[in-house]
Amino acid sequence: MLNKTLDKRTDAYALLNALGASARLLRHLQLVGEAADALIDIYNSLDLRFDAHLIELGAAVHDAGKITFPEELDGPGSRHEPAGQALMLANGVPPAVARCCVSHAAWREPGNSFEELSVALADKLWKGKREEELELRVIDLIAAQRGQSRWDVFTTLDGAFEDIAAGGSERLRRSIV
Repeated sequence: MLNKTLDKRTDAYALLNALGASARLLRHLQLVGEAADALIDIYNSLDLRFDAHLIELGAAVHDAGKITFPEELDGPGSRHEPAGQALMLANGVPPAVARCCVSHAAWREPGNSFEELSVALADKLWKGKREEELELRVIDLIAAQRGQSRWDVFTTLDGAFEDIAAGGSERLRRSIV
């Protein structure tokens, strides 16, 4: 067990590197992190109450299980999700951060936090994919926090989500290492 403290994203990348993450996996996590940063900026501009650190670290480790199941970096599969959570917990990563390894793919399940849904959303938007149901879940949580209607928040965030997704082709180009 490496039992590394994760104070910042670079700590997460160092841990994953020490655990054997490929350069390609680390690059993917960095690119999802870019989309997560854009979401954090949007949330900050709306004066939301949220845990930016959890989103940042969750995005940094969400696919950690692909160290164990590298074939899932190129193809379908979900074995990396519980494997990633277990690997992160075994290495002293806080449970809320480690949970993002599972929740990024299980975002439809009840009980996911705003931060977990945001990690899942970053994992879609980084490559230019829009996921309406996921976006609406995030929008609904923001609307509830702000005391606004879904559609008032939608008009603000739809364009912001589109802007992040619009950079997907460029991020995909940079994902090749």
